[in-house]
Amino acid sequence: MLNQIKIDYPKTLPDVLQKTPAEFEAEAKMAMAVKLFEMKRLSSGMAAQLAGTDRVTFLLSLHHFGVPMIDLEKEELLSDIENA
Repeated sequence: MLNQIKIDYPKTLPDVLQKTPAEFEAEAKMAMAVKLFEMKRLSSGMAAQLAGTDRVTFLLSLHHFGVPMIDLEKEELLSDIENA
């Protein structure tokens, strides 16, 4: 069972962005999922589910929003390398 969010937006907004209403709504959904992932509020799997896509496609789409796939601090990266 899924819940829904209803968001009102001006009718002309998709046209301004040169998108169809369906394309705009899909992009808005993806943008919300990406932002929650970037804020570390959702895992990549949960964010992908929210965006309505699979995890790999979600991760490969992050660069369109300027969000890195992996955001590790230098110490975390060095620790991961040592433990590999």
